[in-house]
Amino acid sequence: MMLEILSWNVNGIRASIKKGFLKWFKSRNSDILCIQETRAKKMQLTFDLPEYKTYWHPAERKGYSGVAIFTKIKPVSIKHKLGVSEFDKEGRFLQLEFKNFYLMSIYFPNSQRELKRLDFKLDFNYKILEHVEKLRENKKCIIMCGDFNAAHKEIDLANPKRNQKNAGFSPKEREFIDTLIEFGYIDTFREYDKNTEKYTWWTYRYNARSKNIGWRIDYFFINKECLNKIKDAFILDQVMGSDHCPIGIKIDL
Repeated sequence: MMLEILSWNVNGIRASIKKGFLKWFKSRNSDILCIQETRAKKMQLTFDLPEYKTYWHPAERKGYSGVAIFTKIKPVSIKHKLGVSEFDKEGRFLQLEFKNFYLMSIYFPNSQRELKRLDFKLDFNYKILEHVEKLRENKKCIIMCGDFNAAHKEIDLANPKRNQKNAGFSPKEREFIDTLIEFGYIDTFREYDKNTEKYTWWTYRYNARSKNIGWRIDYFFINKECLNKIKDAFILDQVMGSDHCPIGIKIDL
């Protein structure tokens, strides 16, 4: 079964809907969409997507964080929590289990100015790694997608030199992605395109998007055992409606 799975940090689902999110999503007709930074609860929204089941994990704090998954395929189980209250209350993780794969929509923390939240972020990151390593025992494909709030290599941001000590490109944040890869998880976009400077986030300031001064901080990772099932990995950088753009994979499951 060939599936198109997308991921998008919408920077507020209600704002994104006003900017044409629903029209775009209906025309795209993907099988599954993972969303980050919803900043809303399901009850606050009304929209007509009869083909899709929608699953949500909002933050306890209003107007903050939150993840969701829209899917045409009914999951066999749903998991909202990592079991650490300080992470779970921020609405950063949602996992759907299907017959032969797990799919996670994840909104990794921002380490913030002066790296004030770096320790919190790293604790969250390594909890995710611990979680997926346990899932690996079940011999299903593991797909992690979302906003990692970190660029991995210098090719993944427009101004690497000036950002080496800044949030999103600090050594420890980059090291986590190295570790993820060492454990056998594949950055699907780089597997398909090793040399292109393509980005997924641009600040709203300085006309950064029109100048393409951006960062690639949104990813699809898959366990290496299932890499052969990936048929394409792409960045939809022409799609507007957020400071991020959607990313996606095509996978034969």
